[in-house]
Amino acid sequence: MVDFLKKEINMSFNDAVSHVEKIIQEEGFSHMLTKDIDEIFKKKLGIDYHRYTIILACSPDFAKGALDVSWKVGMLFPCSFVVFEENGKVMVAHTSIMKIAPEVGLAPLEEMKPVIEMTGKGVRRAWDRF
Repeated sequence: MVDFLKKEINMSFNDAVSHVEKIIQEEGFSHMLTKDIDEIFKKKLGIDYHRYTIILACSPDFAKGALDVSWKVGMLFPCSFVVFEENGKVMVAHTSIMKIAPEVGLAPLEEMKPVIEMTGKGVRRAWDRF
């Protein structure tokens, strides 16, 4: 079963984004991109939206492990963390793409189990520091 992680971060929105970026890099992820979705909505759609930022990251070790099981898992890359506002609070969330892969038929579960375990430990190290 695919679950997701979500918790409040007790800092300003911009500080939370910087904090997540810093922690994921310290835990061995490559920080690929940060995008403010609310700003994109404002610019492209002309609407105001609550603060919502995606932070894309990739761990080469995790990615290789997944691709060694099935090239199809790459269609889910990269890992993403989101920082968003909810009821006046700053939240961070993450869902395991490695757990999603077997659920949607991109890789066999038994072969993905070691990758899921490895990535879960890596994400947990970062998560516990948010």
